[in-house]
Amino acid sequence: MTTTSMLSELTGDYVLDTAHTRIGFVARHRMATKVRGHFEEFEGSAHLDGDDPSKSSAELTIQAESIQTRNPRRDDPLRSEFLDMRNHPTITFTSIGVKQVDETSFKVTGDLTIRGVTKPVTVDFKLTGAENGPRGSFRVCFTGSVTISRKDWGVNWNAATQVLVSEKVALEFDIAAIRRP
Repeated sequence: MTTTSMLSELTGDYVLDTAHTRIGFVARHRMATKVRGHFEEFEGSAHLDGDDPSKSSAELTIQAESIQTRNPRRDDPLRSEFLDMRNHPTITFTSIGVKQVDETSFKVTGDLTIRGVTKPVTVDFKLTGAENGPRGSFRVCFTGSVTISRKDWGVNWNAATQVLVSEKVALEFDIAAIRRP
């Protein structure tokens, strides 16, 4: 998809294809290695307006307990101490604005809520594909990322954590969404 006129073909309401979507993160550990993880349970929807992308919107809800780094000794504290999933079982993102940067790039600004704290973030997204899926449903794909400071949301465990885990966390999105009929 290389022309703006083709964006109008994307107009519609979408739901995340959770089987083909990845919501991940990367953080430095001890400033030497990177820890990668993802969330396994989430849902989301979007309205795309190809004629006027500024009228597009998106919502995402992530289950905090579904965080995975493939290391139970790390995952358990992430769930309980860092994300405080008992008191804050979900992480949410609700868009408040979309700006088209070029033919396939967009800046999506929204409210990100983690541990009950809501802060604005702007995620850079790139449209990577649009096609009819194997069962005939139309789908769009985007990649996106944003780097946040976990401290802005109170995501910290103890004083040692401040030294062991970088304050900066990159959030990564590989999104596949199916247009509702």
